[in-house]
Amino acid sequence: MKDIFTIEIKNDDIHLASYLANIVSSEHNTKAYSHTLTVIGQAITPYLLKGVLDKLINVFSPVSAAFHHLHQQMGDDAIEIRGQVINAKPEQIKSLLGDVSDAYNLDVGLQTSRPSLSEPGLLVMDMDSTVIAIECIDEIAKLAGVGEQVAEVTARAMRGEIAFNDSLTHRVACLEGVPIDHLNQIRDSIPIMPGIQTLLKHLKANNWKLAIASGGFTFFADHLKARLGLDYAISNTLSVKDGHLTGKVEGEIINADVKARTVKALSEKWQIPSRQTVAMGDGANDLVMMAESALGVACHGKPLVNEKADVAVRVGSLHSLLYFLDK
Repeated sequence: MKDIFTIEIKNDDIHLASYLANIVSSEHNTKAYSHTLTVIGQAITPYLLKGVLDKLINVFSPVSAAFHHLHQQMGDDAIEIRGQVINAKPEQIKSLLGDVSDAYNLDVGLQTSRPSLSEPGLLVMDMDSTVIAIECIDEIAKLAGVGEQVAEVTARAMRGEIAFNDSLTHRVACLEGVPIDHLNQIRDSIPIMPGIQTLLKHLKANNWKLAIASGGFTFFADHLKARLGLDYAISNTLSVKDGHLTGKVEGEIINADVKARTVKALSEKWQIPSRQTVAMGDGANDLVMMAESALGVACHGKPLVNEKADVAVRVGSLHSLLYFLDK
């Protein structure tokens, strides 16, 4: 990994190497840091990086800086800045990071420790609006003519305003009588999120286990497990009779607690240390499994999830998760 001080990068505002050399004293012990600030984006300039650090100047003191080891391999710029957090509470920092992301259209994350890409690990992913770009239940509801009614309940559940079990039971009841052919139509045209294939490819190459834990439905989760080559998938089973949905869910509802149990159970099954576990999602229903994991990643998440997750991908594709991993 090249030292960023030795790389000549210029623009009309400031020379990046000179700027960093000015703010990072050569007398510092580069190993004396408590946090790693990761900055990810397209064509990051010295001006943008200076803006990031200026916004964080009261809470973060840089010690050293370098390009992430995957820098530009996937078409992004990714910079790691190591340093110390000064006189700041976690909630204050999370708010500042959100402001930085909005101001410069970059992804930024501040971590005390990071799972290692080169060691076997476990990634457990939400499905709807995370691995795929839709909420399947909302799409079924549209075809059934109750789209607006169901979508509103979905949105409230993802924001954490109503209990997930209650919201799921209510929404599925609205689907009574929907023919299975409707589900086939949605499954065949399902939009997979940009960056997921790159993310999974790199993790598989480093012997990571990959799983979906979803409050959605087996009809779609099992399809994605096979299509993406995942190791495991758990989701809700829709009751079917005579080729039509009955409006009920069979068995235990896969809620936030079940998702968290899944992370723990799979890590034990595959003998993966807890420090090598990652959970990724977008809704309030994913926060418990994020808390169970060493690294919780919000992906284009609801405001509450961005605030509570360890790091948030607000701008980039799903492969941006890789930049929050160590070597």
